Amino acid sequence: MDFMKRLEEYRSLEKQLAWEGTFHKYLEKLKERPCVSQLAHSRIYNMIDFAGVEEKDGIKHYNFFSSEIFGLDRTLEKLVEEYFHPAARRLDVRKRILLLMGPVSGGKSTLVAMLKRGLERFSRTEEGAVFGIKGCPMHEEPLHLIPKELREDFQKEYNVYIEGELCPSCRMMVDQEYGGNIEEVLVERVFLSEDNRVGIGTFTPSDPKSQDIADLTGSLDFSTIAEYGSESDPRAYRFDGELNIANRGMMEFQEMLKCDEKFLWNLLSLSQEGNFKAGRFALIYADEMIVAHTNENEYKAFISNKKNEALQSRIIVMKVPYNLKVSDEVKIYEKLIGQSDLRNIHIAPHSLRVASIFSVLSRLKESKKQGMDLLKKMKLYDGEDVEGFKQKDLTELHNEAIDEGMSGVDPRYVINRLSSALIRTSTQCINPLDVLRALKEGLDQHASITKEERDRLLNFISIARKEYDEMAKKEVQKAFVYSYEESAKVLFNNYLDNVEAYCNGVKLKDPITDEELEPDEKLMRSIEEQIGVAESAKKAFREEILIRLSSFARRNKQFDYNYHERLREAIEKKLFADLKDVVKITTSTKTPDAEQLKRVNEVSARLIKEHGYCPTCANELLKYVGSLLNR
Repeated sequence: MDFMKRLEEYRSLEKQLAWEGTFHKYLEKLKERPCVSQLAHSRIYNMIDFAGVEEKDGIKHYNFFSSEIFGLDRTLEKLVEEYFHPAARRLDVRKRILLLMGPVSGGKSTLVAMLKRGLERFSRTEEGAVFGIKGCPMHEEPLHLIPKELREDFQKEYNVYIEGELCPSCRMMVDQEYGGNIEEVLVERVFLSEDNRVGIGTFTPSDPKSQDIADLTGSLDFSTIAEYGSESDPRAYRFDGELNIANRGMMEFQEMLKCDEKFLWNLLSLSQEGNFKAGRFALIYADEMIVAHTNENEYKAFISNKKNEALQSRIIVMKVPYNLKVSDEVKIYEKLIGQSDLRNIHIAPHSLRVASIFSVLSRLKESKKQGMDLLKKMKLYDGEDVEGFKQKDLTELHNEAIDEGMSGVDPRYVINRLSSALIRTSTQCINPLDVLRALKEGLDQHASITKEERDRLLNFISIARKEYDEMAKKEVQKAFVYSYEESAKVLFNNYLDNVEAYCNGVKLKDPITDEELEPDEKLMRSIEEQIGVAESAKKAFREEILIRLSSFARRNKQFDYNYHERLREAIEKKLFADLKDVVKITTSTKTPDAEQLKRVNEVSARLIKEHGYCPTCANELLKYVGSLLNR
């Protein structure tokens, strides 16, 4: 019954959104909301802007793309700021075809699909409402009804820009049905829809011998020639080509550069003058954004052909590289797996991360900077500071490798291998080692890659495995440390007492014997060395801790070791180092005693409760870490 109620609400909303009235009524609506007459590029830009924009680290993040496209913030910022925004302001950029160029499975088609679906939704809002002449096959802007001689006066009164002319069909309709009384012409609200072929067109190249130019520009209806007597009569023509129906919205050219030349000639006039030739009519105006996509090899072949110079000058190329952030690559795989019917299979923590490390490493270019290897670069790109480099170095690294991300392992390969691992699992759970194994097996089956490339990718799998080893040890370390939480607090307070005495140049008093003791240098260094604090930097580190401690004391707050990330890491590593033998014995013994079994169960329960493990992968993790520690 809930669904039936929702269905009734949907129908009611559809009726509320619908609108029909005379051109005179439309002008009244236009006075209230001038945005209803906006051009296609302006509508698309406003659609993106309306969803919200956030600025982070000097880069604009557009909420419109955030649910589907990950890790391409710089690309999207360039696309919006260098194409959509100036095109929306009627600058010459709008007279260019937008060509998205990048490697396979890089997000080009997803980006275009998002623009299409977004336009469909936006046309159903007040901000994105579209109105067209009722009965027009190209659902064109009603302002085209205003004669050229009166447009200047209209613009002064309404402050609305008019561009374009009536299509042949509307020109005849106004004369024959309305006797030239444009104020009586009926106008209706139009909802853009690819399925209904309203405002969104898609052209896919096929065999040049069988494909007809009519697919683009419409065709003559031969069955009506006898009735209307002329091929130039609009009633004898079907204005149903992709360029016709895409008016007021956008036109997607899939694999544009694979098209036969005769299909591209129409784009020359459409992109520059905003019109195209169809049948025996004058040039037909169309207000649409043309977007195409291709790969790099096809684009290079296209620009090397001198015959394509005219079209090339009418193209703006936007590179769409692969994502280079591990955390965003994980989101891509989560999205793709989430669309499947494998919800009953558990994916252990870090499984998608190790796959992402492998794929991102394959896309990075070696840096000439001293001390910068691919692993450090990967971590830096993902928002981590690494030894010798900070986030401020990112711009220089990006400028050093402008084509970075245009090659490497594509997400489809990884998701294919993940699918294989998911289907084959017998435990209803896959872990990072299953994923790495599946990635490696995929390379063995890949006959097209060279031995050199295969060895390079195997090396990245090896690096991803080492990274996982560290993650696994850290995960178990945290779980064990939480079991020894009191020990961590005691160690932390002991360290603070010694740091305070050291910085103030005083001695500590033994709580039992009242004996005065020097600060325990060995204890302090054993903790500080866990996070790489050098001997020469120990004084500055301790003084920083003391300042933080004093700051909390002034505000009558208790300084907890969780409030200092590096110190917390040091305490946990120190405690884990002290507990390493306990962990080794507990995780690797085949016949644990009651105390050991209790400890394993506690750690396993914490992994399940707080870290997203299931009983199967929690047990596998403990065994694996035990084997690592026993090496």
